[in-house]
Amino acid sequence: MLENINLDRKLSREEYKSVLPALQERLYDLEKACWDQNVPTIVAFEGWDASGKGTAIGGLTQRLDPRGFKLYPITAPRTYEQQRPWLWRFWLKVPNRGEMIIFDHSWYGRVLEDRVERTIPEKVWRQAYRDIVEFERTLADDGATILKFFFHISKKEQRKRFEAIEADPLEAWRVTDADWARYKKYGEYLAATEEMLALTDTEYAPWTIVEATSKWYARRKLFDTIIAAMEKRLGANAPPRSTSAADAQKDADLREVMESLGGSK
Repeated sequence: MLENINLDRKLSREEYKSVLPALQERLYDLEKACWDQNVPTIVAFEGWDASGKGTAIGGLTQRLDPRGFKLYPITAPRTYEQQRPWLWRFWLKVPNRGEMIIFDHSWYGRVLEDRVERTIPEKVWRQAYRDIVEFERTLADDGATILKFFFHISKKEQRKRFEAIEADPLEAWRVTDADWARYKKYGEYLAATEEMLALTDTEYAPWTIVEATSKWYARRKLFDTIIAAMEKRLGANAPPRSTSAADAQKDADLREVMESLGGSK
């Protein structure tokens, strides 16, 4: 599946910047509408190291109302968490009515890193597939909109990005020995990801594979997918789309001024 994905899809920075104000405005309006209608939203991010998940999340949340969403970066479970059912720590983070929750990594670590690194027995991670499907089905039946994204880049592209990061003295710390160790197991992670996608892609919690070689293309696809899903969930309660081109241009001009003052590239 993943090997057949066209990773050459591109979008220029200029094209992305031209549509970004309207996308962010639309997502803000939908966030507010979901809050008003008590519709919870769950957005889970998985993908290769250095595939751009973190910066994509930053762009996604830049113009959202911070009162309406929470971001959870997921790391390995702590000792006390290991003494409870493995999904317990994720149940504690499910959204309140109307809230959006974003997971930077998620419960899928159970069938990806835990599996490939052999930190748990095969019987345990195989059982996790059923646990995950039931977990997501319960949340969906309770009214949650669930979106899952896998940011996909090639092994060659991943190495290129690691080397570029390491070449910058101020950024080199971001690439660790563990990152390179996972890179060497790219094929094993690819097989685990393929099975994960096949066994957990459902109508109520679908996977979206994001072609992430071009970060601008990846971010545009991310916005489009989330906006479409929230509009579908809200139905007639979705707010009308803004038709004010003048407001969008004004916002774009303001961004350009702010970027120039901040020295952003």
